[in-house]
Amino acid sequence: MAIQVRERIRVEKKTAALAACAVSKAFRPTRVVPGGGMTVRAVDAVSLSVWRGEIYGLLGANGSGKSTLIRLFSTLLTPDEGTVSIFGLDIDRDELAVKRLINRVSVEASFFKKLSAMENLVYAGRLYGVPPDESRSKVVSILRRLGIEDARMKEPLEKLSRGMQQKVAIARAFLTTPMLLLLDEPTTGLDIRSKREVQTFVRDLRDEHDATILLTTHDLDEAARLADRIGILHHGRLVAEGTPEELAVQHGGGTLEDVFMTLTGRRLDDADATDAERPT
Repeated sequence: MAIQVRERIRVEKKTAALAACAVSKAFRPTRVVPGGGMTVRAVDAVSLSVWRGEIYGLLGANGSGKSTLIRLFSTLLTPDEGTVSIFGLDIDRDELAVKRLINRVSVEASFFKKLSAMENLVYAGRLYGVPPDESRSKVVSILRRLGIEDARMKEPLEKLSRGMQQKVAIARAFLTTPMLLLLDEPTTGLDIRSKREVQTFVRDLRDEHDATILLTTHDLDEAARLADRIGILHHGRLVAEGTPEELAVQHGGGTLEDVFMTLTGRRLDDADATDAERPT
């Protein structure tokens, strides 16, 4: 199925759901740097396109710039240089229109912890103009597919595991049926079963609802399972892009981990440990 989808994307007329051109973003470090005046270039002249109906995976170590890119694409940050458009709309000039087309899930998703999953999601639906009666039925359907039992939907969020809370965050993002869904490491910290449930749900979103999904991850297996195309980020730069099969052919064959080592000189686990100080 994944191979057929990738082939379909290559042969059909492509529509850019997201187009980034030479996007850069720099930050001043939070720690005092000897001499002062130093900045860290978290994203460095990144250009990429995500086609409508595609799952595009951004693969990189902690500190490679993945989360900064997601924040730029979701209008939470403004690029220092370059341009970003969502379905042809400029994220700066057309910010309000862009926000109606997208939603984002991050690792640090926040909730009203004293309220239940149902109460949180119904409230979120009202903020987006979804009537409570309509949102309740959608909430039940989405949470069931994510493996959350009906009784748990009424428990306070603070009593649910981190994995369940992350599933609620995914449900909240899809409640508005966005055309472009930005998933920033959505399965980080989840157990194997919860990861598989979330990954299956992500594929179903694309296949059944014509959603376009940009996924950041440092999980090689997740990238290979989900992504039609993969972009590899290293120190803020996009150093390679293609289908898993194309990347393997272009960089000496072998696994996705072999490709990552060829491009960065390090295993992904090692890069995570040494790059932890950089902005994400």
